[in-house]
Amino acid sequence: MRKDEEEDQLKLYYSIGEVAEKFKVSKSLIRFWEKEFDLLKPHKNSKGERRFTKENLEQLRLIYHLVKERGFTLEGAKREIRQQRALLKQKQQMIEKLKRLRNFLKEIRNTL
Repeated sequence: MRKDEEEDQLKLYYSIGEVAEKFKVSKSLIRFWEKEFDLLKPHKNSKGERRFTKENLEQLRLIYHLVKERGFTLEGAKREIRQQRALLKQKQQMIEKLKRLRNFLKEIRNTL
């Protein structure tokens, strides 16, 4: 692993300049996306400077992928993100139901 990759693994927060450099976009575009996408909420320090977490970088990666790579409009990207969230929620609910069913079947097996 390269030294900069190791430092990246240990880093908790990234400045807006570092994030802009990572995605090769302007700082103003990141600020714009922050206003447009409610899922993107970086921490702000006492001076009001944005501090992006690894989770924020993943959110930006998704936005970047939809808008820049796949050519979604902002509204289309927002709709896609909402749909993905809904699908994830449904998937999690289904997993919980299956776990309950599995436990129920185990109980039946143990009583036989």
